[in-house]
Amino acid sequence: MPVPSDDVLARLERLHPQVIDLSLGRVQRLLRRLGNPQEALPPVIHVAGTNGKGSVVAFLRAMLEASGRRVHMFTSPHLVRFHERIVIAGREIDEASLATLLERCEQVNAGEAITFFEITTAAALLAFAETAADVTLLETGLGGRLDATNVVDRPMATVLTPIALDHQAYLGDRLAQIAFEKAGILKHGVPCASAAQASEAAAVIAARARALDVPIRWGGGDWMVEAGAAGMRWQRDGRTLDLPPPALMGRHQAANAGLAVACIDMLAGRLPVPPAALAQGAAAASWPGRLQRLSTGRLAEVLPGGWELWLDGAHNPAAAAALAEVLAGWRNRPVHLVVGMLRTKDVGGFMAALAGCTGRLIAVPVPDTAAGLPAEAVCHAANKTGIPAETAPGLEDGLRRLAAAAGESARVVVTGSLYLIGDALRRNTLSQPKAA
Repeated sequence: MPVPSDDVLARLERLHPQVIDLSLGRVQRLLRRLGNPQEALPPVIHVAGTNGKGSVVAFLRAMLEASGRRVHMFTSPHLVRFHERIVIAGREIDEASLATLLERCEQVNAGEAITFFEITTAAALLAFAETAADVTLLETGLGGRLDATNVVDRPMATVLTPIALDHQAYLGDRLAQIAFEKAGILKHGVPCASAAQASEAAAVIAARARALDVPIRWGGGDWMVEAGAAGMRWQRDGRTLDLPPPALMGRHQAANAGLAVACIDMLAGRLPVPPAALAQGAAAASWPGRLQRLSTGRLAEVLPGGWELWLDGAHNPAAAAALAEVLAGWRNRPVHLVVGMLRTKDVGGFMAALAGCTGRLIAVPVPDTAAGLPAEAVCHAANKTGIPAETAPGLEDGLRRLAAAAGESARVVVTGSLYLIGDALRRNTLSQPKAA
């Protein structure tokens, strides 16, 4: 009987002292020992960017599967279980397969230094190479140029989602530096679909594309998408495609769905997908923790009847701005926030983007990580932008404080960190303690 995957994952976390150490040398060494599975993958679509990567991958998966394709998918981070990161031919990897796969990689690595993300990426690539599929979707973890997923020399296509300031400690503190790292996934002659980008980022990407002879299709220029109450309208070269509203909420999700369509349209000669499948995929895509409503469960029951509980993984100023656009449309009842963030994030910029969109804010710690920002620092940043804020020792306590101050029914959004969202999803499935 294989060792539980959680035990193997815990061992893998100890192989390299740094959580993030961008390099390709270690993962390339391990992949060579594994027989270079990255060279035997089904055709790869490689996705990088700051915000929306996971959503674009989710739309791509749903659209391709609606056309009958078998799809591998690698994403990060997970919210509740590590298994979420590896989808093999349309199915989340099962426990026995994951444990066996991780132990194989651990044995071949033979105790050498390698980061957790690098060795688990190698495990995913090994699984994908050993199972038939039509397409492999790879989402970068951080950056692009030195990201462990950037070992595929000849993907079928690359995709760049909107690029903004984030992870400055690793990628640089200017947008041009970050764009340079993200554009590192571009490969010679391989087509790229890009979202509309800020001019500073677009200039860097365009220069890289010219140097590598990359045909690139730009959002807002080569293709466009407009969201309306009845759905989305996607356009390119005089062609119009009317699609239903995206399954994921927010105008930014229409842009993400449009980018997925742009990628598939770019590959029409190699990967034809009929309009009906694009429509079906847009309406069916699922990506937990992105404006997800919890209608039932332990956390939902903490709030008074008639209240709504939502989760959103926004964790940088650009994502907060997208969330704020949604909140601004929720005018029929008050909106309150429960926020926990990591130390590496721009908490001031995050709060500034949300100022004016919320009634009260409860700051909470992000559990189970040393990288969490103290709730007092989150509270201070909120107060500086004019958001009335206080702290609570945990998520459920924060919800109870909001409920205790209840007047009219309200919406509560938990946000600030995907790690906090994952904790919320786990807690929501726990049974309520029995009354004494």
